Amino acid sequence: SENPSVTLFREYLRIDTVHPKPDYDAAVRFLERVGADLGLACQKVEVCQGRVVLILTWQGTNPRLRSILLNSHTDVVPVFEEHWTYPPFEAVKDSQGNIYARGAQDMKCVSIQYLEAIRRLKTEGKSFARTIHLTFVPDEEVGGHKGMEMFVQRPEFKALNVGFAMDEGLASPSDTFSVFYGERSPWWIKVKCMGSPGHGSRFISNTAAEKMHKVINSFLAFRESEKQRLKSDSSLTLGDVTSLNMTMLEGGVSFNVVPSEMAASFDIRIPPTVDLKAFEEQVATWCRGAGDGVTYEFHQKCMDQHITSTEESDPWWKAFSGVCRDMKLQLKLEIFPAATDSRYIRAVRHPAIGFSPMNRTPVLLHDHNEFLNEQVFLRGIEIYARLLTALASVPPLPAEG
Repeated sequence: SENPSVTLFREYLRIDTVHPKPDYDAAVRFLERVGADLGLACQKVEVCQGRVVLILTWQGTNPRLRSILLNSHTDVVPVFEEHWTYPPFEAVKDSQGNIYARGAQDMKCVSIQYLEAIRRLKTEGKSFARTIHLTFVPDEEVGGHKGMEMFVQRPEFKALNVGFAMDEGLASPSDTFSVFYGERSPWWIKVKCMGSPGHGSRFISNTAAEKMHKVINSFLAFRESEKQRLKSDSSLTLGDVTSLNMTMLEGGVSFNVVPSEMAASFDIRIPPTVDLKAFEEQVATWCRGAGDGVTYEFHQKCMDQHITSTEESDPWWKAFSGVCRDMKLQLKLEIFPAATDSRYIRAVRHPAIGFSPMNRTPVLLHDHNEFLNEQVFLRGIEIYARLLTALASVPPLPAEG
């Protein structure tokens, strides 16, 4: 009696694509099978050894027009099984219709919703001027460096002739649906402090620890100011402020030895409203203020700050928002607080919206007991079917002749 779309969703959830050893081959075989069942053209692009991007294509009646890209990632984050009510890769459905599995929200639901929306439209005999491409990419959960970041530089991506892209968003616990038109820039900074070594029984001057103390104070004072700014202004979301967390602290060799070097690592997420050059100068000032021998290096430094238009004059946004108005979906426009593959798509100058149609649902990505209700999942298929109809029917734009 289960809806076949739900059955397919649960089958995909049972494929173990968890890091550090995701079974990408099984995921690609499954998606290829579904694509063949739908009559979609299939292409596989190995962006580097063992990392394949699968492309499924529904050809439009006017292939010269720019296409619609539906992106999703196949990998999921690790689990701590002892904290789960049900095994995280069995896709158990409880009596309320909640489906528990790693990837239920992030983001295997969206992959299947794309495919099932296309199934519905093809069953209805629909066809559209614009081509629709679905890309299923690896390694998003570990930064996308061997996935979408490499793929957007490939000729196969350029051949997709993308006009507008959709990718993952977040669940929303309220009635509203979150729509993300930009992302914060992730900066991973490691600060190293060099100082005088010596015996642990003496008051050594100019130690690495004293300098590190000043560094940490400066960084965490800024963290507190941004935290208070978010707390005091109800119009702001997490994506509107800069988050900063110290995530690693290294140094020392023995209890009785004052170390000559210490290091601290920081994860910083910067909204597109911030001047990145000015922010880096602030980082440099904090380090200079801690004393001599204090340096910093980047382990990740995203400088792209492109955002996607949400003006009604934009034809893509007009099509997207028009469907949402017709369906009485209340939208909340936000900057995504973390990082998704959308940033790589925007960096090569394509508009991209992050949207996962899950309202009245707790945000459980990367959390224990991740679940999605089957009725919310099925409603998402209906939403995507309407969105694809509108987006793939956007009239030719001036640049398209």
